[in-house]
This record gives sequence, structure tokens and C-alpha cells, in this order.
Amino acid sequence: MSSYNIFVENLLGSSQGSVYKLAILAAKRALQLADNEKPLIDKPSEKPLENALREITEGRIRVKDKGKDKD
Repeated sequence: MSSYNIFVENLLGSSQGSVYKLAILAAKRALQLADNEKPLIDKPSEKPLENALREITEGRIRVKDKGKDKD
């Protein structure tokens, strides 16, 4: 059992302040981790969703800003 606390406030910056984008980001990453993709964090847990949320908290993954691609 993990004692790592994850707060929504710490996650929202990675999703441009949107809880909906955050949910999609976390779900997609958790699915990738469940399909045996290598975690981007030290000491990963057995739970893919927890690992995905930790990666988001540490700033290892974020929502892509589509507006930056335009000139």
C-alpha cells in the first residue's frame, strides 16, 4: 500500500486547468502503463493509475497545447 498523496490542485497545471483534460490524460497514460510501457518515475507502484498521476504531478507528462503549433 502506498502512502503517496496526490492532490488535484497539483495536477491541474499539467492539464491547462481542465479537470476533463486531466481525466483523459491520466486515463490514457494509465492504459499505456498497463500495456507494459516503462514508467517515467522512480520507484513505480503496481497500480498504473497511481503511476500516471505521479508522472503528471512531477511534470513528466502534460496535455499538448495545440495552439502552439499554429503560426
